[in-house]
Amino acid sequence: MRITSQSPCRVDLAGGTLDIWPLYLHHLNAVTVNFAIDRYTSCSIVPRDDGKIVLRSRDLAVEESFASLEEMKAAKKYKLPLLAYAVAFFSPETGLELDSHSEAPAGAGISGSSSLLISICAAFNKWLNAGYSIEQLRELAQNIEAQIIRVPTGCQDYYPAMYGGISAIELRADGIRRVAIPLDPADLERRIVLAYTGEPRNSGINNWEVTKLHIDGDRKVRKNFDQIASIAHDMRLSLEKADWPETARLLREEWGFRKKNAPGITTEGIDNLVAKAKRAGAVGAKVCGAGGGGCVFFLVEPGTKEKVAAVIEAEGAEVLPVKVALGGVKVKISK
Repeated sequence: MRITSQSPCRVDLAGGTLDIWPLYLHHLNAVTVNFAIDRYTSCSIVPRDDGKIVLRSRDLAVEESFASLEEMKAAKKYKLPLLAYAVAFFSPETGLELDSHSEAPAGAGISGSSSLLISICAAFNKWLNAGYSIEQLRELAQNIEAQIIRVPTGCQDYYPAMYGGISAIELRADGIRRVAIPLDPADLERRIVLAYTGEPRNSGINNWEVTKLHIDGDRKVRKNFDQIASIAHDMRLSLEKADWPETARLLREEWGFRKKNAPGITTEGIDNLVAKAKRAGAVGAKVCGAGGGGCVFFLVEPGTKEKVAAVIEAEGAEVLPVKVALGGVKVKISK
């Protein structure tokens, strides 16, 4: 038997970091806007006749193994913590080989780790008939990731992996809800360029610094997030109407406020890349995820993608060709 699973990564457009509890409870109409991309994470589980646990990451070229589940749980440190923590939670009665792969570059800020956890948890859920709903899998994956990085995590990264498409993640006191934005994916695809700077970042550090400032009552940070929440709300509306000039204006404005939240969210290299891409036809840009490196998303005028991409590559960054991923996590069992 082999259980395989695959889910997409994402690009966040507006309202990031607001999705960390309890930040969104302090801002009116809090929402995060994002879309799934056809860069995928995947995993396969092959049960073993013995109790041995073998964990592998094909993209990282890392492997570790344990004689039993008990030995794995007793280990003080893991080479592949995402895989180990998920196995520990589901605690299968048999040994297994768990292989993972991610098409997201390391530290890219396009939620590769969150997507991979959805892929892994969905595979175990199907194999073991655990009975978790898709929303319960989101909560489980989010909590496992928080255990690993040891700081609070947001919820928005898991929804593109769960559903695909273009989404508004409504962040309310009575719960979190994903609503599909009725925008033609092809219309968006004509206007996007995604670049990997080659500078990995640690989202846990950046997000935790901002979260602490917010909880401690830093007026500047809270005021910035008031603006970010308002911008994300308006961007959702502009995307629903396919109002691209307004979307571009809001993207520029969101990035301007986000850079004020904490040192290190942008870098000199990122600022230089954004400035040069603007002269080539980019009408807005922002760092994906928490910032400090990783990927930069550019909104461009139709017909200028190649020119913008050439400028980005001339600066030493890598352009990642992407389209909107229309579907979310898929699990298959074969014998």
